[in-house]
Amino acid sequence: MKFVWKGIVAPALALTIGLGMTLSTPVMADPLVPDLKKGERVFKKCKACHTLKEGEANKIGPNLYGMFTRGVAAKEDFNYSKAMRTKAPEIAEWNDETLAIYLKKPSKYIKGTAMSFAGLRKEKQRVNVIAYLKQETAPAPAEAE
Repeated sequence: MKFVWKGIVAPALALTIGLGMTLSTPVMADPLVPDLKKGERVFKKCKACHTLKEGEANKIGPNLYGMFTRGVAAKEDFNYSKAMRTKAPEIAEWNDETLAIYLKKPSKYIKGTAMSFAGLRKEKQRVNVIAYLKQETAPAPAEAE
C-alpha cells in the first residue's frame, strides 16, 4: 500500500490518528479542582471538634463560621492555645495557602498547638476540605429587597 505524504491524504491520515489518540486517551481530573462532596466527607474527621454554622456552639475547637473573614485565633468566645495566639499575627488570615499548610500537619505549623489532629497528607483532601469550608462557613448573601 502506498501513502501519499503530500496533498490531502497525509493531513487526513494525521488528523485521523490524532483524533483516535485523543478520543481513546482518558481525561484525567485536575487534581487542584475542588470536589465539594469529597470535601464534606473529609470534614467528617473535623466534626468531633468543630462546628460550621453561625450560632452553633464551640466544641473542643472553635466554631468555624466566618473563619475566612476574621483574623486567625480571633473568635472572641473561644480560648485558643498560647501557641495559636502567638502564631496568629504571623498567619494573619486563613486562606487557601495558610490553611493548606496548617492542615497538612498542624503540630508542625504551630508548635505546641492544642489541636491534636494529625493532619491531611493528601493535597487533594486539603483542596477539597478548604473549598468545602469556604462554602459552609461563609455568610449567606444578602437578601435582595
